Amino acid sequence: MFYTQQQMQEKTTSVVVVSAAVGHNIHKGKSGILRYNTECTNPITLDGEQLENVKSFTYLRSIIDEHGGSDADVKARIGQVSEAYLQLKNI
Repeated sequence: MFYTQQQMQEKTTSVVVVSAAVGHNIHKGKSGILRYNTECTNPITLDGEQLENVKSFTYLRSIIDEHGGSDADVKARIGQVSEAYLQLKNI
């Protein structure tokens, strides 16, 4: 599903309003925009501050990148397993 920049801004604003209504605050410094298959250059803002565009993010221990893939996640997990194996090998 694709959204226009205006729809994304409206959704972001809506999430902020609903979150505040139930006592939750969205941390602007920890929020970012991952653009997927888009050339839109208009910034998304949160309370008047522009959110950072990010190339990847981690959600529920999975790494998602701007191409919608999880190659980085697979590589990271392989690296973790390799590191653990090397540590066990030295025991």
